Amino acid sequence: MRHRIPHASLAPDGFSVDEVKVVADSVQILLRSRHPLGKISGLRTSEPRVQSRYVRRPADLPLSGRRVKLTIVARRFWCDSVLCGRRVFCEQFDGGVLARYGRRTQRLETVVHHLGLALGGRTAAAFANRLMMPVGNDTLLRVVRRRIADQSDKLTVIGFDDFAFRRGQTYGTIACGLERRRPVTLLPDRAPDTSRLWLAQHQSISIVARDRGRG
Repeated sequence: MRHRIPHASLAPDGFSVDEVKVVADSVQILLRSRHPLGKISGLRTSEPRVQSRYVRRPADLPLSGRRVKLTIVARRFWCDSVLCGRRVFCEQFDGGVLARYGRRTQRLETVVHHLGLALGGRTAAAFANRLMMPVGNDTLLRVVRRRIADQSDKLTVIGFDDFAFRRGQTYGTIACGLERRRPVTLLPDRAPDTSRLWLAQHQSISIVARDRGRG
């Protein structure tokens, strides 16, 4: 006895399914937003007009051993308010479902993130390909770094190192957020008291890494 999968279960939250096609080793799903006016920020009128439509094609979780390709028909709206600095607004969707400019749904992004954490770059990419979720090893690492940076704005793990304002003459201290993988601040000198004062102003820091220098 053949059982059909309900279309509603194939759509992410906020979308409805218009059409489902199985083509070779992939499933193509045509979606549209359930919201009549879309999700737009910055509009000054409550009833915008549809200006045009465009297509987004993010990847989604696999289905029955096949890759899933979503086709989302998104809308552009006119704003008729004379006080509005912008006249055309693109429809946006819930960030927990599909991020702006996202090429993957957030539920697929979460799986990619965990694969990257568990297996690293190349190994995770090979495993994801076998799971019908092809993704590059560099992309896996970017997803992991982006998720770590987005988790919290608070600093918890930092590293201190010397920094030359002018080589051989003036030196300071650079503090880097090791979770964010980017510099946080430059301190004016290499004195231990300067670093202690800065740390006292950032109580969320729990781990400090230091080079082999003194201080």
